[in-house]
Amino acid sequence: MNRFVIAAYVENKYGVLTRVASLFMRKGFNIDSLSVGETESHEYSRITLTASGDNATRDQMVNQMQKLHNVKRVMVLDENSSLERELMFVKVRNTPENRAEVMAASEIYRGKIVDYSPETLCVELTGDPGKINAFVTLMKPLGIVELCRTGVVALERNRSITA
Repeated sequence: MNRFVIAAYVENKYGVLTRVASLFMRKGFNIDSLSVGETESHEYSRITLTASGDNATRDQMVNQMQKLHNVKRVMVLDENSSLERELMFVKVRNTPENRAEVMAASEIYRGKIVDYSPETLCVELTGDPGKINAFVTLMKPLGIVELCRTGVVALERNRSITA
């Protein structure tokens, strides 16, 4: 199973995300992560999703998306020529035994402690999904209380500009 990232430019209108998500549900495709936001033009939003499957599954997902009326452009991003980032907040138990380790790991991973209470530390971390996953693995034994991730956002590097 290969992981792939699909970016779609869609009309920024009510119900478009529901139609895209319903399409994947009807076809039995699983979305691993999904993020949506307005683009440089308020008329369009960009849907960035990650999924896993073989090349035929990927191609079928793209083809089905391109058939939707409100979808203007769909592309598969090449992992070697794209930038990917994800944002995560993770709340970890704050005990005298693990406080220094959480703070040191946050610094090493270039995270920020954005909330400190006697019971928990909340760390904000941005990076590629591998970095995020590695930090989660490191924090699990220390006691993750709550975790929230945005999903991947991605752009191709040096893509030529067309009118």
